[in-house]
Amino acid sequence: MTHQQASNYEHSFAANIRNVYCIGRNYKLHALELGNDVPTKPMVFMKPSHSVVPIGDRTPLALPLHQGAVHHEIEIVLYIGREITPDTQVDEAIEAVALGLDFTLRDVQETLKTKGHPWLPAKGVHNSGPITNTIPFEGAQQVIRTPFALLRNGEVVQQGTAADMIFDLQQLIQFVASNYGLSKGDVIFTGTPAGVGAVQAGDVLELQWNGETIGSCVIEAKQ
Repeated sequence: MTHQQASNYEHSFAANIRNVYCIGRNYKLHALELGNDVPTKPMVFMKPSHSVVPIGDRTPLALPLHQGAVHHEIEIVLYIGREITPDTQVDEAIEAVALGLDFTLRDVQETLKTKGHPWLPAKGVHNSGPITNTIPFEGAQQVIRTPFALLRNGEVVQQGTAADMIFDLQQLIQFVASNYGLSKGDVIFTGTPAGVGAVQAGDVLELQWNGETIGSCVIEAKQ
């Protein structure tokens, strides 16, 4: 990351969050790649705020790789800046945007799903929700148009835009607010595009926004 790029993305909201909402299967190809049905309404789950950590330049990130496959899932993350009412528009609701990773213990998740149990052990472990510094927010339309990508050891493994979402940013904010409540300090992980896959110790993951790397991490095995 160049000095100029770093100056554009120098603030993180990772330490100032309240509720962490996550949207599952919000990109059609991702739902299909895992053999899941495409949802007809937003599928919402939560992560503990303790799972969210800031990442900068090659930040070490320890994950429980001994529990089976741990998959990367890059996502656009919204930081809510005010109390949301049913008529709040998306540009009024969002204070900042970042990229994040929803690390998922996939083998653990599959076991939980077969038993009908909550996903917390698969989605809520420490370091499972790292986020980059903020992206300058210039309105929802700018976010929708901007491509983002995840590189694993220099190779693009996931890419997309918010235009590919099944439920757009306005729909997500209204759905979460009306069903669960949204106010300043809450964040929404908005779903991941196709291309999820397992990480290994030593992998370098780069999160790119409009072709620029705005955060990266190095995977370590949690002891």
